[in-house]
Amino acid sequence: MLSAQFGLRPISTIPAPCKICDGSADLYGVVDINRPCQTSHAHRAPLAGVPIYYRRCTACGFLFTDAFDDWSIDQFKTHIYNDGYEAVDPDYRVKRPTDNAAAVARFWAPHKATMRVLDFGGGNDVFCTSLRASGFAEAVTHDPMVPEHAAGPDGKFDLVTCFETLEHVPDPLATIGAIAACVAEPGAVFYSTLTQPDDFESQGMSWWYVAPRNGHISIYTKQALALAWHRFGFKTAPLNSGTHLAFRTLPPEWGLAEAPTAA
Repeated sequence: MLSAQFGLRPISTIPAPCKICDGSADLYGVVDINRPCQTSHAHRAPLAGVPIYYRRCTACGFLFTDAFDDWSIDQFKTHIYNDGYEAVDPDYRVKRPTDNAAAVARFWAPHKATMRVLDFGGGNDVFCTSLRASGFAEAVTHDPMVPEHAAGPDGKFDLVTCFETLEHVPDPLATIGAIAACVAEPGAVFYSTLTQPDDFESQGMSWWYVAPRNGHISIYTKQALALAWHRFGFKTAPLNSGTHLAFRTLPPEWGLAEAPTAA
């Protein structure tokens, strides 16, 4: 079978424990491994004939696949983050990190001269290069997928950023725990990942963000994110459907009240 050739974990119809809350996660739906976020005919790659089954937790709503749980970093690079990846995510190299850096620079400008910033999952260092150029005291990229940035970060950071990364990880608690370990006290994590929309029950697997070709293998609800961060003593406050702030204690000089929506 093609699935075996890819080294995917065999599918089981038995409910599995949720990767966030250990609730019961039944099989929920299936898409082709080549399903991208861009679903128009102009961007759609041919079907590979390799089904990727997703499970959804009956307790917290977390949607995930365990198909890639046995993959190594090299397998992800071969089958997902390969030479064809930019076609399904054209903004990841320059536009997204540049735009994100501009937003962070605007918001934290009054504090940049003394801030240590870590970009977790930052890929090519474009984001941190921009922050350093705009006057931030220190901005460091960490990404295990990129050899020159794979070394573990040194010390604690006032701000850890993590943009469009959590949906890519097969072990979300391990990743969130690694991020949490880098945060100074006080300090915060400014991160982005889209949460399931209010009408997800009607959209289901047709929601555009469910896209294994883009590496989107962990799709969160607000509740699932809150539970995941709570495991490490953090609150998380959604700033909108895709951008969030996680923290134990916010630095008072930032002038941010702890949002009432924080969980």
